[in-house]
Amino acid sequence: MARIDRIAEPWGTRTPYGSGGDWPVRVDTHLAEGVAPEDVDRWVQTASLLHSNGDAMDIAVKDNRIVGVRGRAVDRVNHGRLGPKDLYGWQANASPDRLTKPLIREGGKLVETDWDTAMQRIVDKSKALLAEQGPSALGFYTTGQLFSEEYYTLGTLAHGGIGTNHVDGNTRLCTATAGEALKESFGCDGQPGSYTDVDHADVIALYGHNVAETQTVLWTRMLDRLAGANPPKIICVDPRMTPVARAATVHLAPRPGTNVALMNGILHEIITNGWVDQEYIQAHTVGYSELENEVKNYPPALVAEICGVPEEQITEAAGIIGHAERLLSTVLQGFYQSNQATAAAVQVNNVNIIRGMLGRPGCGILQMNGQPTAENTRECGADGDLAAFRNWSNDAHIQDLARVWNVDPMSIPHYSPPTHVMQMMRYAEDGSIRMLWVSGTNPAVSLPELARIRGILEQDRLFLVVQDIFLSETAQLADVVLPAATWGEKTGTFTNVDRTVHLSEKAVDPPGEARPDLEIFIDYAHRMGLQDKDGQPLIKWHDPESAFEAWKECTRGRPCDYTGITYDKLRGGSGIQWPCNEENPDGTERIYADGKFWAHPGYCETYGRDLITGAPVEPTEYKALNPEGKAIIKAAEYMPPHELPSQDFPLQLITGRTLYQFHTRTKTGRAPELQAAAPDVWVELSADDAGAYGIAEGDLAEVETPRGSVRAKVRISGIRNGVLFLPFHYGYWDTDGGHQPDGAGRAANELTITDWDAASKQPIFKTAAARITRVSGGDGPAPAPTTTASAPAGYFPEDARTKGIPTALADEATETGEATETAGGAR
Repeated sequence: MARIDRIAEPWGTRTPYGSGGDWPVRVDTHLAEGVAPEDVDRWVQTASLLHSNGDAMDIAVKDNRIVGVRGRAVDRVNHGRLGPKDLYGWQANASPDRLTKPLIREGGKLVETDWDTAMQRIVDKSKALLAEQGPSALGFYTTGQLFSEEYYTLGTLAHGGIGTNHVDGNTRLCTATAGEALKESFGCDGQPGSYTDVDHADVIALYGHNVAETQTVLWTRMLDRLAGANPPKIICVDPRMTPVARAATVHLAPRPGTNVALMNGILHEIITNGWVDQEYIQAHTVGYSELENEVKNYPPALVAEICGVPEEQITEAAGIIGHAERLLSTVLQGFYQSNQATAAAVQVNNVNIIRGMLGRPGCGILQMNGQPTAENTRECGADGDLAAFRNWSNDAHIQDLARVWNVDPMSIPHYSPPTHVMQMMRYAEDGSIRMLWVSGTNPAVSLPELARIRGILEQDRLFLVVQDIFLSETAQLADVVLPAATWGEKTGTFTNVDRTVHLSEKAVDPPGEARPDLEIFIDYAHRMGLQDKDGQPLIKWHDPESAFEAWKECTRGRPCDYTGITYDKLRGGSGIQWPCNEENPDGTERIYADGKFWAHPGYCETYGRDLITGAPVEPTEYKALNPEGKAIIKAAEYMPPHELPSQDFPLQLITGRTLYQFHTRTKTGRAPELQAAAPDVWVELSADDAGAYGIAEGDLAEVETPRGSVRAKVRISGIRNGVLFLPFHYGYWDTDGGHQPDGAGRAANELTITDWDAASKQPIFKTAAARITRVSGGDGPAPAPTTTASAPAGYFPEDARTKGIPTALADEATETGEATETAGGAR
């Protein structure tokens, strides 16, 4: 047993293992000060809520309070390890500023009320708008942090009961491109790979994926492979010097917005040199000749010029990928939130497809998610999709969903795809959406071009309902605020990136009158009198387990088949990967292992889109292209970003995450160890740019785009020249202890552009034209962490480096009691 500061050492100590070996167990534990393991009354099973890795853990309960967590050694995902947000984030549950009673707006102010009054106000408004305008007047915008039971209930009442097409989640901001890229290549959502591919891969290529900060335990797994025998080679594509980049064999730092050109250059080299599996291509794919013709136009010399990357780095990276025997490719926000997001992510799929690197240990694709239940939002029909990956443009799928819900097929809106959030905001802006129900998310900080978003949400004609656990920036604009229970205070299931389903059990009661989201949605459906075609209640379930059983039945025969999973089967052991059914009673580690895909015209989730224009592919066109349901190789031409640097705005702004905060800090900002590690906004620029603009570490600078400005202290980091970075977590309100507003000027999304990817409709946060100006000298370094991608370039005083406050010590226990001392991000 060792105690370690897990703020200073986010990935913990190394437990090395070699290629094809088993990842050793290391159980991480953090308990409240003064609480020893023997003091814990009971341990309650759950998994992580503050990232998408799905780390399994147990909640420690003492005197009916959450007092800590420990990793679950038996779980396939983490083998007992926890990341910093796992270890410390639970403290937000007990924050004194939790919402405990419903609020309604009276005389311009939010005042406390009872549940009946709050719900009746929502129901009265809903019914009035339905009578006046119809279902299109109502919109629902949810999160990536609820449970599958709750998403399914929301999707059912919205699509099948209300009949609105305006249903989306904030997973649109982080995971929409993941889903769309998988649909474009394989006809359906669902990750081909498994986390265990890390154990076998000889090359791991990470495209815009700073796994060290976004999924810390997955990076721990990669670090342990790097520290063991026969370590994999790492390819990193990122404009910042991330921990992944520091560990990489080749680090490509392209100009923001040029990812498609870079991928075409890599594919050019793979195809030109014959590093392709022609037998696999012939047997299992369509579209290869179009790709071959397109990438001829992207020789490395041209790509180097477009991307600002040395030509020899492109050829070296392509050679490593082209010679890989077991290739694992992962993708995240650096591609998803940038120019031509889906087109770029699809080219990553193309690399694995043409190399035949699917369905075998070490050969996989993980189009990553940013949130813990992003996969569930998509599966359950609460994120711009229909339940269980049904195809909105396939009448047979609509009839089947109508059978499950026992409703008239024509009552399920399928005249167009479910409306994405940016379009919903436009509809609210022009007055056609008159009621917006926001659950578990904070669009007043997370959406682009915030001045516009605030103006929309503040409209008198928009009735805004917010269902949350704190009075967020968005909740403060609401007409009705509903206090919700959160993780640890309710029961449900959630599914991580590699399709692993976990059960999260209720450990303690929520504070005051706060209610589980499932209970709130069911209450609304009953108060609205939503019925099936036989006059029975549309929502026939009453608690989490009965909701799960209803969801299982909805998935029967679909790709995300849950019918072999039960709550009891999930208790005590490890998570289970769907599809899990009679054919696969223990789950399915890798899909597409037999070269068969969920892409048949009668079964696929979508017929796809044009990657450049976003225009839907017609069913007849898809059937002609892919009658046998093979993998689809889609080529894409590089198109420059819509907003390019200019004389007035000569730089490019990218936004993103830091290891110690999550989204808009509603939870992590209330965890003392996490908040102390990254307490305020900063801006990163390169040493060359700092010199050119006369800016030093810690100076106060103003970052401007055509949409607004932000003031932040400067961190001189390893970011590429010409690029600025702002973390997007910091809004208008200080979430540390519920303090009063601390003024405007630090929300990165004041600066981002209202633009989105043509295919996935994911907003673009990484190509804004910007400028930076020094405002004043600083009184010390920027508040940026020194352990992450924001590590300072050059000399930095030791006493200013990131370390934890006294309560940050956590325990580590290995099976052998041995671990190496190397805890950092380098090899």
